[in-house]
Amino acid sequence: MTTMLQQAFQAASRLPDAEQDVLAARLLAEISAEDEFDRKIAQTSDKLAILSAEALAEHRAGLTLPFDDAGP
Repeated sequence: MTTMLQQAFQAASRLPDAEQDVLAARLLAEISAEDEFDRKIAQTSDKLAILSAEALAEHRAGLTLPFDDAGP
């Protein structure tokens, strides 16, 4: 466990029980969301590679427009 996480847990341990439970639920939800995101990315990596190759081919064929960061 990192020093920063240890400090966060120490600080959280001083909160009232109800607030600790809320914080714990939020942390667990965040970890779960990160795990789900990683699984989704892993499941779609082949699709992303295909789309990337298609986009690069379109660019090389001159079928794309330059990005104008100045807006409309």
